[in-house]
Amino acid sequence: MGVPWVPPVLPIVANLYMEEVENRANTSNSVLSTVIHGNFVELGVEATLTADRLTIPAGGSVTLTCDVKYSAGLKYFEYEWLREPSENSEKTTVAGESNRVLVTSEAGIYTCRGRIKGTNLLIKESDSVIISETGHGVNITVTADRTTIPAGGSVTLTCDVKHSADLKYEWVRETSSAVKSTEAVGSDKVIKISKGGKYQCRGWRTDTNSLIAQSDPVIIQETVSNRVNVTLQHSWSQIFTGETITLRCEIQGGEGKVWKYEWTAPNTNSPPTSSEYRISRVSVSHSGDYRCRGSSDYLLTGWSDAFRLTVSSASKPRATLTAQSSVIPAGGSVTLSCSVEGSAGWKFDWFRRDSVSSKAQLMRGNEANRVISVSQGGLYHCRGGRGDPVFYTEDSSDVTVQKTGPANEQTLNKDEDQQQVYSSLFDGDRCVYETVRRCENTENGPAEGDYTNVTSVIQLKVINKTRQRGDPEESSDYSDVNPNSATALKS
Repeated sequence: MGVPWVPPVLPIVANLYMEEVENRANTSNSVLSTVIHGNFVELGVEATLTADRLTIPAGGSVTLTCDVKYSAGLKYFEYEWLREPSENSEKTTVAGESNRVLVTSEAGIYTCRGRIKGTNLLIKESDSVIISETGHGVNITVTADRTTIPAGGSVTLTCDVKHSADLKYEWVRETSSAVKSTEAVGSDKVIKISKGGKYQCRGWRTDTNSLIAQSDPVIIQETVSNRVNVTLQHSWSQIFTGETITLRCEIQGGEGKVWKYEWTAPNTNSPPTSSEYRISRVSVSHSGDYRCRGSSDYLLTGWSDAFRLTVSSASKPRATLTAQSSVIPAGGSVTLSCSVEGSAGWKFDWFRRDSVSSKAQLMRGNEANRVISVSQGGLYHCRGGRGDPVFYTEDSSDVTVQKTGPANEQTLNKDEDQQQVYSSLFDGDRCVYETVRRCENTENGPAEGDYTNVTSVIQLKVINKTRQRGDPEESSDYSDVNPNSATALKS
C-alpha cells in the first residue's frame, strides 16, 4: 500500500501552526506539551465542546460546536467527532462529519477534537457533553432542602422523576468550575451530601442501558470555617469628608484559592466583587457597618464581623506650626514642628517666603518627620497630606523666624547709624576716623591720608569745644587706637 499523497503546502501550514501555538503558549506563561499516540502527536491544546441544548426535543435535533484555540484562518484544519451511545459503551467516530458544527438527533456522550489535514498533528480531545432524548415520558428535576451546606452539616438532594419509565439513577458532581472535572456520587433517588459542587441527576434505561434524561444542574456551596475580617488599609483614628479610603476583606488560611468577594455596605447599590472596597471622596453618608465573605469554586465562607466606619462631619483640619524660637542664633538653627490634631498618618510639606508680599516656595515635600531645623530667616508655614490621591489639610498660620548676625557686624552697623553725629567734630576740621566712612575736607581740599582697619572703638575726649576764629588750634585727645591697624594721617 503506497504512502498517501500530501500537498506540499501542508507541512508549511503545520509548521506555522505549531509556531503560532508555541508563541501564544509562551506568551501566556504556559508550557506546550505533546503526547505520542502511535503515529499521532497530540498537542497540548484542548478543544472545547458546547451544545445549544442538552435534550433532543421530539422530532428535533441538538447543535454541537467544537472550538479549537488558534485554529482560525487555517484552511486545512478539520474536526473529528466521537460518540458513546450509552454509559460505558465503546466510543466511535461519527462517520462523515468533519466540520466545526455537528447537528445530531441521536442521544449519547459526545466529544470532539481537531486535526490538521494530511498530518499527524492532533488537538487534545474535549470534555464530554451528554445529550439525552425526549419521548420516553421521563422528566427529571433535582430539588435541594437548602443550597448551602452549613459547617459540619449536610444537604439532602432528591431526584424527582415524573412519568417515570424503568430507570436507574446516577448522581454526578462537578468538583471544580475551572477544570470541569466530575465524579459519581450516588445511585439512589435521594442522597445526602456534605461537599459543595454542581450536581446533576441522570436517568438510564435499565433495558437498553442508554441515557434518556438528565436534570438541570443545581449548585450547592459548602460553608468553610475560614475566619474573615474587614480592615481599613490605614489605621486612621479619624476619617475626614473628601478623603479616599480602602477597606480590605481578609480570609485567613485562604491562600492558594481564587476567591470572589461579596460585600454588604451602606450607601451603595453595586459593591465590588474584589477583596478591596475603595471609596473615593468619602462622605458622612458612607458611615456605617461593612461586612464581607468569600466564595471559591463551590466553597463559601461565613460573613465577617461588622467593621464600623465613621466619617467626620467636621471641616478639613488645619495644620499647626510651632517654632522652638523666633530668633536664629548666630551660626545656629531653630526647630520647627508641624502637627495635625486628633489623627495620624500624615506626611508634611514645608514652605518659606522672604516677606509677606512674596510668594511661598516649597522647601520640602512629603516628609514623614514632622520636625525640621532651619537656619535661614523668613516666614514659614506647613500642611499635612495623606492617602492616594493625597488629601491635604488647610495650611498652618505663618511663623516668622529672624536671623541674628555676628557681634562685630552689629557694632559696625551701630557706628554707621551714628555717622551723622560724629561726621564734623569742629567746623572745618579734617576727618579723624575711617571706620565710619571715608571723608574729605571740602575747605582744604582732599584728605591726604586714610584711616583703615581700625579694630577698636575711638573715644573722643574733647567733643564739645568750639573753635573761634583766630584762636590757636586746639588738639584733640584720641585713645584706644590700634597703631598697627590704622594708617597715620599724611602731612
